[in-house]
Amino acid sequence: QGNICFIVVNEFCERFSYYGMKAVLTLYFLTYLHWDKDLSTAVYHAFSSLCYFTPLLGALIADSWLGKFKTIIYLSIVYVIGHVVKSVGAIPTVGNNNMHIALSMVGLIFIAFGTGGIKPCVSAFGGDQFDEENVSERQKFFSIFYMSINAGSLLSTVITPILRGDVQCFGGDCYALAFGVPAGLMVVALVVFIVGSGMYKKNPPQGNILLEVCNCIGFAIRNRWRRSKYEPQRKHWLDWAEDKYSKRLIQEIKMVLRVLVLYIPLPMFWALFDQQVLAVLLRSIDVVLLQGDSFNVQPDQMQMLNALLILVFVPVFDLIIYPLVALCRINITPLRKMAMGMIFAALAFCAAALVEVNVVKTVVDPAPEGSCLLQAFNLVEGNVSVKIPDSDLFPDPIRYCQDPPEYETLPLGASSKELIIEVTLDGTTSRCNQTFEQEMAYSLILYPESKEIRCKLVEDFIMKDTEGNPLLRFLNTQAEALNLTVGAVTFHVPSGYTMSANKTVDRGEYSDVTCSPQTENCSHLDVGLLDFGASYTVILTEELGKIVTHRMEDVKANDVHIAWQIPQYILITAGEVMFSITGLEFSYSQAPANMKSVLQAGWLLTVAFGNVIVLIVAEGAGLEQWKEFLLFAGLLLAVFIIFSIMSCFYTYVDPDQMDKIYLEDSGKEEDDDDNMKKKSNEVQMNKRGKSTRL
Repeated sequence: QGNICFIVVNEFCERFSYYGMKAVLTLYFLTYLHWDKDLSTAVYHAFSSLCYFTPLLGALIADSWLGKFKTIIYLSIVYVIGHVVKSVGAIPTVGNNNMHIALSMVGLIFIAFGTGGIKPCVSAFGGDQFDEENVSERQKFFSIFYMSINAGSLLSTVITPILRGDVQCFGGDCYALAFGVPAGLMVVALVVFIVGSGMYKKNPPQGNILLEVCNCIGFAIRNRWRRSKYEPQRKHWLDWAEDKYSKRLIQEIKMVLRVLVLYIPLPMFWALFDQQVLAVLLRSIDVVLLQGDSFNVQPDQMQMLNALLILVFVPVFDLIIYPLVALCRINITPLRKMAMGMIFAALAFCAAALVEVNVVKTVVDPAPEGSCLLQAFNLVEGNVSVKIPDSDLFPDPIRYCQDPPEYETLPLGASSKELIIEVTLDGTTSRCNQTFEQEMAYSLILYPESKEIRCKLVEDFIMKDTEGNPLLRFLNTQAEALNLTVGAVTFHVPSGYTMSANKTVDRGEYSDVTCSPQTENCSHLDVGLLDFGASYTVILTEELGKIVTHRMEDVKANDVHIAWQIPQYILITAGEVMFSITGLEFSYSQAPANMKSVLQAGWLLTVAFGNVIVLIVAEGAGLEQWKEFLLFAGLLLAVFIIFSIMSCFYTYVDPDQMDKIYLEDSGKEEDDDDNMKKKSNEVQMNKRGKSTRL
């Protein structure tokens, strides 16, 4: 149908607008508004949650007052205004930082009301374009509709960061352009939707349906409370409202309530789904990036894989997988599809746990309270034995320039403690005192001085670089300070067994490190391969009249390829296609004609409450990551079991059959109402009789 094209294009442009703006929003908070990470994250999640709570308001306006078409038009205008205000707030010459913050917040509120308000209306309005006998065509529409969402998301998350970073304006990153282009796409979305106006099927609003529903429910509860003692019980508690409200309204409320009850466990799915996507993204910084001389795949680029896979999976599922399953005479109902989506999401968590178990092997865990981490570098030409009181660290002698195998945990029993370290070489023991602080990581440098062994304690940085780059530092044993250039980074290396600052460098093979001042014994040094995620200490010693390097790997390089995350994306995306698209169409098909937008909003509210659960629970986990993944997989299986049991008791609604029932009952309804009134009068007479006898 031609009118569907306008709706799909409108959704594509609107999603490009929304996700394009969100793609640079956090960075905008951090670098433009100069907020810290905590505040930026809190505002970002609050905005996201508001975008999924406002659909209820949009649905009420559409079903009760303006109708879906006018609601989309008016709230899209609000949406555009929000984008424009947000873009103006990103222009440095417009006011001071307080003005930028105020405009940004006003713009985000307008955007939240705009995008949330039209969200349930657009999908429901698209479903309205199909007659009830065109169920399969309507299902295909929701699949295409979902594909347009992800196509807009994919392109926007690629394009808007480029507009921000590669285009310079006002002397810096061009946030005004990065926000302005999504604003322009929202204008295009509005224009395209209006152009198709004459082709749409527009259902009129049905009045304040939510108020009528609430009044009907309240009357049923009150009536049951007052009269259940004197009248026979009825099949359903809502049937007590038949004294005042029509059977059709009561039946429609039953339909909506049955679906909403079925949605009760679904926020947990969305909470765990969001946790999975976020965990995969964050874990990207701890695994090896795709290697190649000409290109690297950065961690934040991996999230585009979800949108790409959706564009591939939707036609694959609709045209291949579902028809093949049907050929096997398996009845694949919408609720069964949604349940299977939960299974795939749980499998994604299991895959994430397997990757995590291997990733953590290269990560140095921080020292617990009351302890510290310690490794030792022996710069004395000979094997030395190290003894620390009340500990069994370093049981074996340490060789000259030996690369420490790993950090050892040194118990302190206090927040800080001074310890006497005994170092023995060829039967001669030297002692040195060092003070250790809890939860710190140290390197103990052992070096010769005046026929004795001295100790020097250096604080270490054990966290991996967030961009996956290697960290490097130098330890100079020479009497002269040096300047070393590794790639584009220069290190000042003080003399006398002193450690340089820790700096990040690009991954690569460095066989020609320049030395300044350049002398015969220090010209071109070879530090070898500096790999992703590793931390290195390069010790400079003199051998045979030349300075040579000894590379120590403090934190191991990442040895898990980023491609191992692809199975997780495949599983979670397959689960999303089966769960989310099906749920969208199910919410439409099972809703009464006058409450379709309301039920679409109810579906979106499950996402909103899922985000709220994430905000509440995110800080309270406290488990190792792989154990947390397995816990989430178990929770998803529990949600799957609960949902499956609830779906067994759900009876699908056939709108055609419902209309026939309404037509058949319409002639009887007046008689039924008269009978109910007669019964009610008889009951009242009986009650008065009993009162008289009492």
